[in-house]
Amino acid sequence: MSGVGASRPAARSGVMVVDDHPMWREGVARDLTEAGHLVVATSGEGRQAVRLAAAARPDVVVLDLQLPDVSGVEVIVGLRAALPDVRVLLLSASGEQQSVLNAVKAGATGYLLKSAAPAEFLDAVRRIAAGEPVFTPGLAGLVLGEFRRLAADPAGAGPGPGDVAPRLTERETEVLRLVAKGLSYKQIAQRLGLSHRTVQNHVQNTLGKLQLHNRVELTRYAIEQGLDG
Repeated sequence: MSGVGASRPAARSGVMVVDDHPMWREGVARDLTEAGHLVVATSGEGRQAVRLAAAARPDVVVLDLQLPDVSGVEVIVGLRAALPDVRVLLLSASGEQQSVLNAVKAGATGYLLKSAAPAEFLDAVRRIAAGEPVFTPGLAGLVLGEFRRLAADPAGAGPGPGDVAPRLTERETEVLRLVAKGLSYKQIAQRLGLSHRTVQNHVQNTLGKLQLHNRVELTRYAIEQGLDG
């Protein structure tokens, strides 16, 4: 079962649901709709999902890691190629660490177990739509650790010493340091005495200057630059 929804009002985030189990897929879509999200497409196959996403242009894709035709990681790569700014929340029955790392490297913005409570899932979609990465408790530290490992590996390093670094304001750099430490927007706002919206604006401005697409990429960049110390 699959479909593409109608065009959406600009103020609402469009969500696409990809899962090969019809009952699960329909249940997730129903929960999202009841919570005020606009489900713009659904799909049960990875390749079809990439094609549908190119037409429906969702802001967030809720994606099952295990699909019958291709892996969730391959779908993420295809989605990011078609829609560089799309945010992907992976749902999986397994919390296997390598799966998490592979998904993050491919561009996933979040990873939750399917056993998560409905309220936790809906909160994750809301936060990811706002640009925050969301990971099942216990996995956030794993992801940050992998970023630090990649930053220490010359083959995975970011801009070299000779590269011209984009000029960030003092406040943007301050926010970036806290992003690198894994703090949420709410925690950063409380730490700096700013509003949640102001923190979001600083992050979006920094993403634009650095030509990055999401906060996961921003976190990796910050760690590569040694801002997590």
